[in-house]
Amino acid sequence: MSQASRTRPSGSSVALSEAYDTALLDLDGVVYAGGQAIDHAVEALGSARDGGMHLAYVTNNALRTPAAVAEHLTELGVPTEPTDVITSAQAVARLVADQLPAGARVLLIGGEGLRVALRERGLEPVDSADDDPVAVVQGYGGPDMAWGRFAEASYAINRGLPWFASNTDLTIPSARGIAPGNGAAVEVVRISTGAEPQVAGKPLPPMHRETVLRTGAERPLVVGDRLDTDIEGAFNGGVDSLLVLTGVADAAQLVAAVPEQRPTYVDADLRGLLTGQPEVTHTDEAYACGGWTASVRGEALVLEGDGDALDGLRALCGAAWSHAGDRSCALDAGKALARLGL
Repeated sequence: MSQASRTRPSGSSVALSEAYDTALLDLDGVVYAGGQAIDHAVEALGSARDGGMHLAYVTNNALRTPAAVAEHLTELGVPTEPTDVITSAQAVARLVADQLPAGARVLLIGGEGLRVALRERGLEPVDSADDDPVAVVQGYGGPDMAWGRFAEASYAINRGLPWFASNTDLTIPSARGIAPGNGAAVEVVRISTGAEPQVAGKPLPPMHRETVLRTGAERPLVVGDRLDTDIEGAFNGGVDSLLVLTGVADAAQLVAAVPEQRPTYVDADLRGLLTGQPEVTHTDEAYACGGWTASVRGEALVLEGDGDALDGLRALCGAAWSHAGDRSCALDAGKALARLGL
């Protein structure tokens, strides 16, 4: 089933780790949160890797270098090489380098990951708008990033310099909950300048291009926790996706998703890589999965039956997405989701 026509989650008769050669995994909210491994992630990734699946880690977080990310993953029990990590810092650095001459000075608003990526592309990061930069590049700088960095970006952009951003994720998951992401910082600069940045990260094409160039994946599966970056990025790249419910997106958001944010598969966590996916069938305006049947009655989604909660969610998605067509679903799903405990 094509991405554009999806009206229900797809099924797979074999484990996803066998159906696809490469998993393109988001990190925050998928593999770890607040630096700690998410339940079942280490074991699931180890089993997928042992079965022959190539694991690559694709993150919109531009703060850390690929080497630092790989070291962290290895410490968590997921052996990783720096070449297995693709960041939005790398994607935006390539985007900038394609438009500026080698050696160009760029004002860096961000962390070490962005600094390293810019230098990898032959660009020279500087820290002040008075250091004669020819562009501004902004990425996530961590929770302690000084307010003055946003002012520095504003000074340069208001002088007419082009502005690039690694990504525009408004939030980022942490061990204590959801925190402001780089998109929130980008909004600060946008408000003070009235400018619009060129953005590289998911869900936009520069990030997909960077991922393909660095992994060489032939049958990739995007695995993420966000509908607006991971899943939409897979849609834009024309590849399949698995949504895991361990991070930002919840069941209600999934049921209401617009077509470009509807994943191919959905599962509770990364153990979904190791199993097949049940098929959602359609008969007489009802959608069935496992022991559940979902349908639309009036302005509400109705769920009947019993069984695994995820099967019920898959059935609800089938009914909701078919009813909504090319729009987001506005049906009341509250009672149905409550019955599933989601």
